[in-house]
Amino acid sequence: MKIHDLKPAPGSRRPKRRVARGIGGKGGKTAGRGSKGQGARNNVPARFEGGQTPLHRRTPKAKGFTNPFRVEYHVVNLSTLDGFDAGAEVTPDTLRASGLVAKRGLVKVLARGDLTKSLTVRAHGFSAAAVRAIEAAGGSVEVLPLPWPTGRPPARGNALTNR
Repeated sequence: MKIHDLKPAPGSRRPKRRVARGIGGKGGKTAGRGSKGQGARNNVPARFEGGQTPLHRRTPKAKGFTNPFRVEYHVVNLSTLDGFDAGAEVTPDTLRASGLVAKRGLVKVLARGDLTKSLTVRAHGFSAAAVRAIEAAGGSVEVLPLPWPTGRPPARGNALTNR
């Protein structure tokens, strides 16, 4: 097969409809517009919605938008982690058991406060300063994978168009 042999599938391309070319053509006389009335004439703007409040007036004018793919974390600070025993393993489950984070959701460790004990901390996210502080105290950090296969959460709100 060569490039000059290519052509569209039979029936996929139809000739353009030539309206208002006389009564012998398919679109003769009124050319599919009916008889008289607003729709038959050529003075209705494309944005006109039949008297309904038009789209440009019913959309909110506030700037910005809400990102439907936002990843939200429950925050734990180093000062909170300092309450654990030295050598302990801190995971989202142990934080939930002690009531420090909500029962669902991702956990992120931030660097507010001081850490004086060596801890093994497992969480979904860390700030760079928190990693430095944990390792300086003799502990270790492990980043847990996010629960979504694509790396971002499923869309929420108005982004769900195909329900």
